[in-house]
Amino acid sequence: MNRLDQKLKELKQEKRSGLVCYFTAGDPGFEESSNLFSQLGQAGADIIEIGIPFSDPVADGEIIQAAHIRALSAGQTVNKTIELVKKIRLNDNKTPIVFMTYLNPILQYGFEKLVCETENLIEGILILDAPYEYQDHFKLILNAKNMHLISMTAPTTPVNRLEQISGSATGFLYHVAENGLTGVTLNLANLERKMAQIKPIFQIPVAIGFGIKNESHVKALANKADLIVIGSALVDTFFNKGVNATLEKVRAFSQVLKQTQ
Repeated sequence: MNRLDQKLKELKQEKRSGLVCYFTAGDPGFEESSNLFSQLGQAGADIIEIGIPFSDPVADGEIIQAAHIRALSAGQTVNKTIELVKKIRLNDNKTPIVFMTYLNPILQYGFEKLVCETENLIEGILILDAPYEYQDHFKLILNAKNMHLISMTAPTTPVNRLEQISGSATGFLYHVAENGLTGVTLNLANLERKMAQIKPIFQIPVAIGFGIKNESHVKALANKADLIVIGSALVDTFFNKGVNATLEKVRAFSQVLKQTQ
């Protein structure tokens, strides 16, 4: 059982949804990221999702695209992202960390090398552009190190494919709330219909991401999704208002979830 498994078990016992906070590694710089990420768990983040910067983040909207560009311009690399996690673990050895990435940077770096160097540092990897049919190789390498390959589904994923994905999914499922890019407008009615379809099929917790921007969205999804992922709203706050304002926003989101247990 790794940190993620333990956290998911705790959330189930507490009967509440967990807060997943996404940020891009090295945006706007390594030290700024280290300072913020080291405090996220204490502020109320149940899981930290760290994006590995890439020059062509096709699933991301303007806000996170800009974060990738800033991070790359500041010299952030896969290796420096691993160093960033090592630094976080000096202050926070409890909060689960999951990498969110595209295939290109991790294949260039070497997937087995990445997994070996992050053993006992992170709990899983989500590869945005790796189709289900090509994931077995990655799963084998990760599972050997007690780590998860996080599976994804979308509003357009048909039932037969949901059933196929559920057969080997571990950790948690990341469901994309809306077709389109990160930061899109959330349609709660459509999302609730899709969740009613997904939940009976998957035996693992289900996370909802893309388009969750404010406390009203979080409150509406509390206890409907096992995990609620917030990215663009936090990335934007961090860039424009700094660490303290971002931590305050994390605390506010966390409080909403704790109040709706």
